[in-house]
Amino acid sequence: MAWDMLIRNATVFDGTGAPPAELDLGVQGDRIVFMGQASTQPARVDLDARGMVASPGFIDIHTHSDMSLLIDGRGQSKVSQGVTTDVTGNCGFSPFPINPAHLALHLDLLAGIGDDPAPLAWTDLEGYRQTAEARGIALNIAPLVGHGALRIAAMGVRSEAATQTEMQAMCDSLSLLLDQGAFGMTTGLTYVPSRYAPTAELLSLCQVLAARQRLYATHARDQDLEGDDHRYGPLREALHLGAAAGVRVQYSHAAINTPSEWGSAADWTRRFDQAVDQGLDAGFDVYPYDASSSALTQYLPPWVQEGGVAAMSERLQHADVMARAEADLLKGWSAHLIPWLWERVVLARTDGLLGTQEGQNLQQAAGQLGISPAQLVLRLCRDGGNRVMVVLFYRTEVDMRTFLTHPRSVMGSDGSAMCFDQGHRRPHPRNFGASVRVLGRFVRELGDLDLATAIAKMSGRVAERLRLHDRGTLALGQAADIVVFDPAQVADRATYLRPTQAAAGVCHVLVNGCLVLHEGEQTSARPGRVLRAA
Repeated sequence: MAWDMLIRNATVFDGTGAPPAELDLGVQGDRIVFMGQASTQPARVDLDARGMVASPGFIDIHTHSDMSLLIDGRGQSKVSQGVTTDVTGNCGFSPFPINPAHLALHLDLLAGIGDDPAPLAWTDLEGYRQTAEARGIALNIAPLVGHGALRIAAMGVRSEAATQTEMQAMCDSLSLLLDQGAFGMTTGLTYVPSRYAPTAELLSLCQVLAARQRLYATHARDQDLEGDDHRYGPLREALHLGAAAGVRVQYSHAAINTPSEWGSAADWTRRFDQAVDQGLDAGFDVYPYDASSSALTQYLPPWVQEGGVAAMSERLQHADVMARAEADLLKGWSAHLIPWLWERVVLARTDGLLGTQEGQNLQQAAGQLGISPAQLVLRLCRDGGNRVMVVLFYRTEVDMRTFLTHPRSVMGSDGSAMCFDQGHRRPHPRNFGASVRVLGRFVRELGDLDLATAIAKMSGRVAERLRLHDRGTLALGQAADIVVFDPAQVADRATYLRPTQAAAGVCHVLVNGCLVLHEGEQTSARPGRVLRAA
């Protein structure tokens, strides 16, 4: 009987960090059934990968593809760079659980990850899974539960601490979603409503996670709740939750955003290592760029955002409130720690609000309108809510490289699966190039990582963090999620000015044994699944 596929003459990296071997790979159904040399077994599809690398498909540990893959199941930006699984639900954003009484608030939350939310025809993870798989998706989804979604379902966007009844509702909802296969829970502690949660609330939820041996992934705070150590207080809170609850911790998109602290990544990792050396199960992720991206509303004073987008928009209709908000905004963002450098903040999506154009920085756009940059920020947020997106150039490559090369880091793009045609929008290039940028720039060009280690940081080590046991490595019986690429040509082509350029050098991509990319061109196959935690 013929195999479904044979990949011949490949240089195989198995995703563990081990040296490569020259092997043939046989695929039957959705599994790897042969790893050896000189196979004569007939196959329906025979791919000659001489001179190419075959590795596990990349698992992107930090994405926001929750809704974008349901809107457009092709996932072009991810498939084209070899990603076969997107981990979703990050930064506290997830499309479940849904409380119909708070649906409008939940839609506002999801707008903050860059998509106009489609109608939500579900209330829980199982309903989301059925919808995604029925519509068809080209890559897999490994779902996490967003704390922001849990809090909205239980209590809306009120800023006070949860009552005992509301806390129990969050814990019960989280337990149900873990039963339905969620891999863990995330927080977005600079976003409304997660930022309103005290540490005690997070501890209760982390104890639920620990009982199921699931992951706690945190977009940490921008302030120290216990003192005035704003540089390391957020890290300390994350590590404290890991130790106190006995939960595994994943610190999301480690970065140094404050200009006065640039160059301190090594000190950050030293403190992180101290906690791990004391027995804490913790890791962190990083994306290979010196700029971030988010909804502009994230950078508003918390009191402006209280009550949700509709309340914020109504509040900012009043001149006295606008004046107070402008004065507060001018003190800086991230709890007034980071000064505004308006020329470093670039509009990625405004949909033409106030006559602005994507690609302008705030200084340019405000100057054309004859208003201050702070006034522009407030007006855009008032009129556009969470849909207004920006790219911020507040990082250095030196710090990023320190994080990327650390032995406990893995790569996560903080991007979304999206199509190449983005119209007037200027999304962050990480959506289209993060994985291949690691391979091209930081392996081949700079030599920061060897190829085996880089692949492991995007496959096997990510699977270990998630306890995703049947993916992330190439071995007999493992899922046939495989990428074949040219190590001499693989590279990112997406730039900040032209962010939707496809990756170079990626030849073939298999998801669950099906070719979703063949000879560099995407196929019509939609074999992706919403995976279940074991």
